[in-house]
Amino acid sequence: VVENEIQARIDNIFSNLERLEILSSKEPPNKRQNAKLRVDQLKYDVQHLQTALRNFQQRRYLREQQERQREELLARTFTTNDSDTTIPIDETLQFNESLQSAHRGMDELIGSGTNILQGLRDQRVTLKGTHKKILDVANMLGLSNTVMRLIEKRAFQDKFLMLGGMAVTCLIMFLVVQYLT
Repeated sequence: VVENEIQARIDNIFSNLERLEILSSKEPPNKRQNAKLRVDQLKYDVQHLQTALRNFQQRRYLREQQERQREELLARTFTTNDSDTTIPIDETLQFNESLQSAHRGMDELIGSGTNILQGLRDQRVTLKGTHKKILDVANMLGLSNTVMRLIEKRAFQDKFLMLGGMAVTCLIMFLVVQYLT
């Protein structure tokens, strides 16, 4: 009853704030900004009150639900199990073995992916060193700028080919995991 009364008062405050907002827009221009700011502050405060009321109602509902469940549990009568109670251990064991197998397979995939990534990093370092040496040799030989631009363009294209290959490899690994587990 008290909650409903509080809610009714909050609704009344909201309707009054709407009227106050309309009245604040009719204020003289020099006072209008201040009036709107005060109305917005009041709306903010009322929204906080609304939220606090909802939080209180939620906590009360949870408390009542817990008490109801506690009473149901205490009022419940327990009986012994029937004589034909069985535990499906074979199915559970097979399921556990297949999960462990899938887990091992994923570990192997992650390990091979890590090795491939490390190999690509090593190749990148090697290729960077080689690129630098080639640039040094080219500068020493006096190669033209157009040849250098062609080499850089080719390196740029090779980078996209490598990224595409990595994406295709990841897609294949995902599909293998998806269809084999």
